Amino acid sequence: MIDKTYLTTMSKYNSWQNRSLYAAASTLPDEARREQRGAFFGSIHATLNHLLWADRAWLPRFTSQPLIGISSKDGLSMYHDFDDLKRERLETDTAIESWARDLDPQWLEGDLVWFSGLLNREVSMNKKHLVMHFFNHETHHRGQVHAMLTMAGAKPEDTDLMLLKV
Repeated sequence: MIDKTYLTTMSKYNSWQNRSLYAAASTLPDEARREQRGAFFGSIHATLNHLLWADRAWLPRFTSQPLIGISSKDGLSMYHDFDDLKRERLETDTAIESWARDLDPQWLEGDLVWFSGLLNREVSMNKKHLVMHFFNHETHHRGQVHAMLTMAGAKPEDTDLMLLKV
């Protein structure tokens, strides 16, 4: 079930996997990262941007912080420069790990209410389900990036959660 251990484990897994993907992506030239590869968001670069954008949209909702600089039109293009994207990813992963580590487990009880730009209305949903969505969304799109990197000749690490060193 979703509890504090789940959050801290998944936040560490998230950071580990992002480090692996960005290290592998760093071995490719920029044009290879931007090449359209038929994935949902097209390219490695766009998918990595989407992941960062989504994490930066959800984390403030979980921490009751205001959304700053997040626009639905930026979902694939927040950072044009790969080094900037990589730096911001690391910063966001640190924030996710801090949130998970410092979270009062009581926060997980009940519903979260927020305004969804996607649905253009206020939404309410169980916090545990939203946290599962948060981490599942990351894993899903990282799998796409992993496949694109592998097809491009890069070598990201294995993705098995059981290999996470905690």
